[in-house]
Amino acid sequence: MGQHPYPLREIARQAGLSEATVDRVLNGRGGVRESTASDVHRAIAELDRQKTQVRLVGRTFMVDIVMQAPERFTSAVRAALEAELPALHPAVVRSRFHLRETGPAHELIAVLDRIARRGSQGVFLKAPDVPEVAAAVGRLTAAGIPVVTLATDLPGSDRLAYVGMDNRAAGATAAYLVGQWLGDRPGSVLISLSSGFYRNEEEREMGFRGALRVLRPRRAIVEIDEGQGLDATQYHLVRAALEREPGIRAVYSIGGGNLATLRAFADLDRTCDVFVAHDLDHDNTRLLADHRLSAVLHHDLRQDMRDACQAVMRAHDALPPAEAPRPSPIQIVTPYNMPPEGPGGGAE
Repeated sequence: MGQHPYPLREIARQAGLSEATVDRVLNGRGGVRESTASDVHRAIAELDRQKTQVRLVGRTFMVDIVMQAPERFTSAVRAALEAELPALHPAVVRSRFHLRETGPAHELIAVLDRIARRGSQGVFLKAPDVPEVAAAVGRLTAAGIPVVTLATDLPGSDRLAYVGMDNRAAGATAAYLVGQWLGDRPGSVLISLSSGFYRNEEEREMGFRGALRVLRPRRAIVEIDEGQGLDATQYHLVRAALEREPGIRAVYSIGGGNLATLRAFADLDRTCDVFVAHDLDHDNTRLLADHRLSAVLHHDLRQDMRDACQAVMRAHDALPPAEAPRPSPIQIVTPYNMPPEGPGGGAE
């Protein structure tokens, strides 16, 4: 292991391990699982990214970010949070990331239960809305750890607050755009979800269907789901839908995987007249610049991170009480009004 400037206790706290375990890893004494050694290396890397913040003087809050989402979104969240850290001075917010693209709920719940046992000042959570996850949130709350849901809510849980956009309004906005741009041309709309277990996607779909029913009542909708926002699975789902439904002319992508969606259209020599997506992540930024997307529904992820941190601080009486964060404003981004690149560009 290379040299680093951090005390053993700092690395142990960042990794959520004992000082003795960290010492064994750093000195190569063996008797430690490979996954545990990886936790130590990851902790040092995270301390490197946060070293400016570590030097600040003030109250320290250690938060855990637990997300099940494609890498393009988790990377945007990490960048947005780290960009906001200096603005929280004199408080110091330190972060531990627990990221996965997909997997069974019980593995995610095991992560939450480990945090409940180990301790934390707060958890930022993006997870499926299933009873088992809600129960794990309850155990965190009972342990004195506030939970802020990010991008997708768990309204039946004991979570402290939700940060993100109004997803039903976002779906209605997408329906308005698709309806206007398709006009009276024939054709159906493909709605693509990553999973049926995320509250934000369910609300976007309901908003889209409700608004399109009013605006264009004869416009048919074809739905696919469980692509997990991953290109490998998304391609086959979209291709199968296009082969079944020759009238698909537009896409509302709720769950991502847009490169794969466009590739399926191209491979079947089909035209997508209107394509509305979410997230100004690295994929969608390129697609929008190339005019392969019609519009992206975007919001300020850095503001979400700021709201989440402040909610945790209030839970620990470090800030005066305030109302719950309001939904983030929805921005309609086209190839002609793209914001400058920077941390936090993506927003689910």
